[in-house]
Amino acid sequence: MSAVRRLQLVTTDEPSGPERPAGAVRIAIATRDMKGLNAHFGSAPKFAIYDVTKDGATFVGAIAFDDTSDESGAHKTDGEDKIGPKVEALTGCHLLFCLAIGGPSAAKVVSAKIHPIKVPQPSPIEEVLERTRAMLAGSPPPWLRKVLAEAGIGAAKPSFEDD
Repeated sequence: MSAVRRLQLVTTDEPSGPERPAGAVRIAIATRDMKGLNAHFGSAPKFAIYDVTKDGATFVGAIAFDDTSDESGAHKTDGEDKIGPKVEALTGCHLLFCLAIGGPSAAKVVSAKIHPIKVPQPSPIEEVLERTRAMLAGSPPPWLRKVLAEAGIGAAKPSFEDD
């Protein structure tokens, strides 16, 4: 079993770790260096976790994995599940940003109620956070509205019963 390390910001008032602020979407970013979105899901040695609202973003923690796959697309057949522990560690996240994710991995992520987002080019984490914040502040696309609704985030849908 591969080791999973979790770095988390903790205050003395909240011994169990930070809770997600109201209206925030929790995102995970696949990273090699904690500076950019620059890793495939299966080979990501780290995930940076942030809470993003329409007003800004807050670093929540980092998750590191000792044993990751290469980016060849070939799966090892030694029987060890390298994807399950990653999905489990990301529980509570709503969005997952990565450079690539295979079909079986994407299915596991989606079944954990995490929406994977493939980004075609590496980009700084700050850019990912700003784009997410801007989507939340404006009119979120339909796929994001669905994710937010399933997570119980955001304003209720308008009622037209009074019209």
